[in-house]
Amino acid sequence: MISVNDFKTGLTVEVEGDIFTVIDFQHVKPGKGAAFVRSKLKNLRNGNTVERTFRAGETIGRAIIENRGVQYLYASGSDHVFMDNETYDQFELSEKQLEWELNFLKENMTVNIVSYKGEILGINLPTSVELKVVETEPGVKGNTAQGATKSAKLETGHSVQVPLFINEEDILLIDTREGKYISRA
Repeated sequence: MISVNDFKTGLTVEVEGDIFTVIDFQHVKPGKGAAFVRSKLKNLRNGNTVERTFRAGETIGRAIIENRGVQYLYASGSDHVFMDNETYDQFELSEKQLEWELNFLKENMTVNIVSYKGEILGINLPTSVELKVVETEPGVKGNTAQGATKSAKLETGHSVQVPLFINEEDILLIDTREGKYISRA
């Protein structure tokens, strides 16, 4: 059990049978009435974000999340096959569970699987990945102010805005949290 007064960003908790991670929290001490904690929580099972208010000092269950290294093997229809790096066991995750992650996932990539009491909740990608540009328009020099960008399609099918000097076949460093271009690799 953990007190809501000890909330930290990234903490995982169990509330009413669901597993949440704390995205944001704020301790509020009104002039009249009891103090409380206003929080924004992300459900790790379905990805929904909810706002909850707890009384100050209230205790809730702490969820111990397990992270293990796994390797992405291949897509099998709408399922995606992963292999545990320690036990070599293979398991599948659905496209629905990996909606955002599929924009950055390549075959043979190592990622972390997130599980709670044996239930697989999803995967954690590295903060940045290297991906190849497969389609983009050639950069045209001209009357541009600073920061001109164009669209580039990556090998995973994800499109990002990149500077004009990026060409096809270039390897780019992409931020997996926001899906944005960082630099050339």
